[in-house]
Amino acid sequence: MLSVMLAPLLKARKLSAMHPMLNIAVKAARQAGDIIIRSADSLGTLTVTTKSQNDFVTEVDKRAEMEIIQILSTAYPDHGFIAEESNPVNQDAEYVWIIDPLDGTTNFIHGFPHYAVSIALTRRGVVEQAVIYDPVRQDLFTASVGKGATLNNRRLRVSRQTKIEGAFLGTGFPFKNRPNIESYLDIFRDIFSITAGVRRAGAASLDLAYVAAGKLDGFFEIGLKPWDIAAGVLLIQEAGGVITDFGDDHDYFKTGNVVCGNPKMHRLLLDKIKPHVEKIIQP
Repeated sequence: MLSVMLAPLLKARKLSAMHPMLNIAVKAARQAGDIIIRSADSLGTLTVTTKSQNDFVTEVDKRAEMEIIQILSTAYPDHGFIAEESNPVNQDAEYVWIIDPLDGTTNFIHGFPHYAVSIALTRRGVVEQAVIYDPVRQDLFTASVGKGATLNNRRLRVSRQTKIEGAFLGTGFPFKNRPNIESYLDIFRDIFSITAGVRRAGAASLDLAYVAAGKLDGFFEIGLKPWDIAAGVLLIQEAGGVITDFGDDHDYFKTGNVVCGNPKMHRLLLDKIKPHVEKIIQP
């Protein structure tokens, strides 16, 4: 009887045993999240800079990124870093961290509570550890290669939806990639009309985490950056899903184009996207 009562607790303890590098990444993500949340009550006083059309950065992005890099570099001084708001550091190292300190900056500066911290660790170009932290909901998504993916220490699986009809999907508009707007709209038109709904929430890392958690049945977007994608890639793979670029390959860090879902949903979405691929202008 006692063993039956203890079984859920023992399982939770087993899931909570993190890889040391993942544990450091979680610490960094939470610290960055604290910086973000403390600043959310004083949005009117923040300094906001326009990097390019519809692309913003705040002092909060920069402070959160500095905090993350300080924590990670103190623990692992030989590792490299690729971060959204900084120049790459030692990016040819065996281990390289890919960091988005505040994915969804536009949401954040407008008080729209949907944004996240995204941290991934690559080894020789392959993502091995991943953290996506939503500081508003305090949702912590984590994954280690070969060890599965979790949300707040509970195992994740992608959804079982096997038809686009009735599917609930996520997407992102190519607002920084204007030459591809018409191609994107053609894809959107072919998919939207037969789904239960398509949502554009404005934080790609969280969208990918939601696919891993089965909250979204699939996701597609044009023109993302490595820091938008890296952590979500591992989460989806470790939750039993498939993520590729529009050519059904794994060049998403180069092209910025992603499509994902469970194996069946991924294939169905890819089939809808492929007729439009030739019109997409690559970076």
